[in-house]
Amino acid sequence: MSPFDLVLALGGGAALLAAILPEAIAGRPVSLPLVCLVAGLVVFALPIGLPEPDPITHRVALEHITELCVVISLMGAGLAINRRAGPRGWSTTWRLLGLAMPLTVAGVALAATGVAGWPIGSALLLGAVLAPTDPVLASDVHVGEPADAENADDEVRFALTSEAGLNDGLAFPFVYAAIAVAAAGGTGWLGEWALADVLYRTVAGLLSGLLIGYLLGRLFFRARTNGVRLSERRDGFVALAATLLAYGVTELLHGYGFVAVFVTACAIRRAEFGHGYNNVLHGFVDQLERLLTAWLLLLLGGFVMTGGLAALTWRGAAVGLLLLLVIRPLAGWLTQWRGPAGPRERLVISFFGIRGIGSLFYLAYALGQADFGVPADELWAVTGFTVVASVVLHGVTATPVMARVDAVRERTSP
Repeated sequence: MSPFDLVLALGGGAALLAAILPEAIAGRPVSLPLVCLVAGLVVFALPIGLPEPDPITHRVALEHITELCVVISLMGAGLAINRRAGPRGWSTTWRLLGLAMPLTVAGVALAATGVAGWPIGSALLLGAVLAPTDPVLASDVHVGEPADAENADDEVRFALTSEAGLNDGLAFPFVYAAIAVAAAGGTGWLGEWALADVLYRTVAGLLSGLLIGYLLGRLFFRARTNGVRLSERRDGFVALAATLLAYGVTELLHGYGFVAVFVTACAIRRAEFGHGYNNVLHGFVDQLERLLTAWLLLLLGGFVMTGGLAALTWRGAAVGLLLLLVIRPLAGWLTQWRGPAGPRERLVISFFGIRGIGSLFYLAYALGQADFGVPADELWAVTGFTVVASVVLHGVTATPVMARVDAVRERTSP
């Protein structure tokens, strides 16, 4: 059998799963990513000659595929946000980004050095790779389609969506710091890192996203020429055009494209908040996201089934479990103290620090930039194990937990 034909058949089956499963598993304690992961385990266990999904051999391809999946999911997250950005309405988000994320990076890095005995460069890299929450695998705890009323999102879904939308880009400074430590050592890189990787790239991403989103919003909804005013048509693929344009232009300016895509999506949404075209754009992006997620989770299952976790030690597994069960929940809980979220909401927000496709992208990117003193297969094993554990843990608990949160909110709402 031709490997290419097998890959086509596998891709078609994954696409069909992505279309059927959301309705089929609605209300059940299982998620689309979890089903796709299990399907990957089963398919790659069959003796049918599928090529091994080796992230070391195919690092460049994996980097770009995961990169595309993340930017598409960021556009969907931004289009679904139903709150205007501000210091009060987004208070939980700012706490998670400015406090919980650095604490998570530090906690994972300390665990990697203390438990696994890794050098500081690789430990910092693991913290940077695993710190950001994932907008791709967390659909069960994210806001849904664009709503017609302001502030329609509950605090849990809004916080997790907005956090995931921004921290995928804001993890980059920590990744660059890890690369600098591994490549140069010492502290001579700190000045350039603070000015270029933290300040300039972040500001460039924000400003680029705002400008591009503003211009596209004017074009979509307020252009004087009917043929150019795309909101009067049903072309959802325009969302992909906006995604690629914002990301590509910002990266050419050496800004953070992930930040720009999310900000662009929020700006487009703000141009005409209640317009039905927002739903058209979001619907197209959601379909693309589910398709790419299904493919990548099948490959992740294949990675596990073909021995991808062979280099995993109990120490590496302990670091991953500490992140999911202790470090992220504790950091998220502490940084929301006296915030707008209630006690139950704080607990849920802290627990659902879902890891996924973004972690795979950052690791693939970083391994192409420097040698971190730890074998690449071990880095992939720890990261892959943590993502798999997150898919299982959060995939099983998301539906019942969110159903409980919704029930409590309905009882206590006036």
